[in-house]
Amino acid sequence: MSTRISEDDVRHIAKLSRLKLDDDQVAFFAGQLSDVFGYISKLGELDVENVQPMPHPTDMTNKLRADNPTDGMPIDEALRNAPASDPPFFKVPKVLGEGGGA
Repeated sequence: MSTRISEDDVRHIAKLSRLKLDDDQVAFFAGQLSDVFGYISKLGELDVENVQPMPHPTDMTNKLRADNPTDGMPIDEALRNAPASDPPFFKVPKVLGEGGGA
């Protein structure tokens, strides 16, 4: 498998990601992505026949605390940094068409 990423590939990825890249950035990221995929293909060469799968690379134990309910933030404080509000609600742009159905 080829690990070279073309500038056309980078432009396609940028378009899908809605990123605007100039020609210098496209060339830079083509090299960077090629290096990343080259490293990933190197990992594929490792012999992992007798390696047990593990959920995390380090020994970890979850630290759990009691789930104690507390009072929420006051409405006026929650709305203080909102770009738009109509107390006691946040105003947000409409995202569904008429009917609101799925």
